[in-house]
Amino acid sequence: MTTRLTVAQALVRFLAAQYTERDDVRQRLISATWGIFGHGNVAGLGQALIEYSDDMPYHQGRNEQSMVHAAVGYARQSNRLSTHAVTTSIGPGATNLVTGAALATINHLPVLLLPGDTFATRPADPVLQQLEVPYAGDVSVNDTLRPVSKYFDRVTRPEALIPAALQAMRVLTDPVETGAVTLALPQDVQAEAYDWPDEFFAERTWVVRRPGVDPTEHAEAVRAIRSAKRPLLIAGGGVHHSRAEEALAEFAEATGIPVASTQAGKGSLRHDHPQDVGGIGHTGTATADELARLADLVIGVGTRYTDFTTASGTLFEKPEVRFLNLNIAPYDGHKLGGLPLVADARSGLQELTEALQMHGHRVADSYVGEYTLDKETWEQRVDACYEAEEPDVRPTQPQVLGALDAIVDETDVIINAAGSLPGDLHKLWRARSRDQYHLEYGYSCMGYEIPAAIGVKMAAPDRPVWALVGDGTYLMMPTEIVTAVQEGIAIKLLLVQNHGYASIGGLSETVGGERFGTAYRYTSEDGTYTGAPLPVDLAANAASLGMRVLRAKTVRELRAALAEARDADTPTCVYVETQTADTVSGAPPAQAWWDVPVAETATRASAVKARELYERHVSTRRRHL
Repeated sequence: MTTRLTVAQALVRFLAAQYTERDDVRQRLISATWGIFGHGNVAGLGQALIEYSDDMPYHQGRNEQSMVHAAVGYARQSNRLSTHAVTTSIGPGATNLVTGAALATINHLPVLLLPGDTFATRPADPVLQQLEVPYAGDVSVNDTLRPVSKYFDRVTRPEALIPAALQAMRVLTDPVETGAVTLALPQDVQAEAYDWPDEFFAERTWVVRRPGVDPTEHAEAVRAIRSAKRPLLIAGGGVHHSRAEEALAEFAEATGIPVASTQAGKGSLRHDHPQDVGGIGHTGTATADELARLADLVIGVGTRYTDFTTASGTLFEKPEVRFLNLNIAPYDGHKLGGLPLVADARSGLQELTEALQMHGHRVADSYVGEYTLDKETWEQRVDACYEAEEPDVRPTQPQVLGALDAIVDETDVIINAAGSLPGDLHKLWRARSRDQYHLEYGYSCMGYEIPAAIGVKMAAPDRPVWALVGDGTYLMMPTEIVTAVQEGIAIKLLLVQNHGYASIGGLSETVGGERFGTAYRYTSEDGTYTGAPLPVDLAANAASLGMRVLRAKTVRELRAALAEARDADTPTCVYVETQTADTVSGAPPAQAWWDVPVAETATRASAVKARELYERHVSTRRRHL
């Protein structure tokens, strides 16, 4: 039996019948589609989405990149088991997807991209918005999505949709390969009819695997842990993707091994868990970084070991340090010359715990006492950063976080991606639940926070969802405020005004750049941006987009505004100007180095001094082989 439909209609019907299943829980794989329509998709996917609106919900976006961020936020909150599709026209609509696609792929988060494409039949050449490539007639702007997609196909014939769609679903549901998946759809092919086999529209359930450990690798891993005197576990985003938080807690409690976390892994243990020692690396805590310097075994669970985690290869100082990498991806399992333990994080941790308990293995009490005391000392530093002795003055950025910390509970979700806030949050934030801390730091993409908050709120409608945004990030992409208002999605926006790119300003100063081009100020006579702050009213801008805005000038007003926003059932913004407009944040300084190369030759004293310091740090780098 066959059914005659257009390619776009067939694709929408197919997507509506795809499901995932893990741990006996089944759900829709593609639960909705975002779209902005133009001539490249309005008559194809646009018509199909209204034709099958009962089967496939549609959401209207304002920016194509933002739509991808919303889909990614939804996917992460849904444990990668459900996501959204995003459709655009050809031309700039399609190329606007590239940044969002890179973010999704780097963070191993599934999203389906459906950009329109130029005519497959080429009745007119070129068409509107077509990029002509003289040496290749089959290239379009959609090819920019190839390097940032985990799977890419251009559907130039109706029947080609069948294998392409099935391959797309395979990649989206593969815990190793998942990321951005692109099906480029020529606008004429979208509208072309075909007799489709009815089996194509049958419900399909894609089982998300939990592979166990290899016996040989498992035995080596157990031996490595039992022989270590100062082991440290690093929890990465794979712990969350696997829902391995309980298994990690059982492992830590059974062995006494301390647990540090990457930006993606923070919250794997609650902040008050005895074995949680906080963030690690350049933005980490003094407790975790000192443990890393003295560790003889580093157990990485679901981490990619980015340069922020390893302090650009300078953090793990002990000559005999070795690495054990529990990761579902073999590529990451072999990093830093480590012993690979290629398996699902939850399965692997459970098997390790069982084996170590059989041996009665636990680290020495003296080691536990050492990191417990250091953790208490760090918590006192956090308290000092959060505390505001004078509640009627403008807050510092850490005091802003302290005010938020005082009103949230385990149901709140905190979203951030770029600026000086990620460093402060990684060091200071006290995560109360496995998914409260939502930092996108694989791509650290300015503009992610507001649309991602929309996606998270769609996946968790009963939870308070906060987008923490600095002025630089806000000016990049505030457009989806309109979407939140239109659809009644009650996100909370905490908008921090510090008059510029505070994070990069601080970095610029340390590498001899003298904060050049990082402040939002009028230009001076010498051409630098060192004049008075610009008279930009971001609160008024948010209000003009339809958001309710609460202005707070002091710590006391901030506390009241945050409490009011948390209780609000409409999109609400809390706007606050911080005290430290010309510094990064006032939080504890970096506890580990990060490699940003400094000019090797320069005449300005700041750059010369920075280069001297840089060379001292570089000399401590090592390759772990």
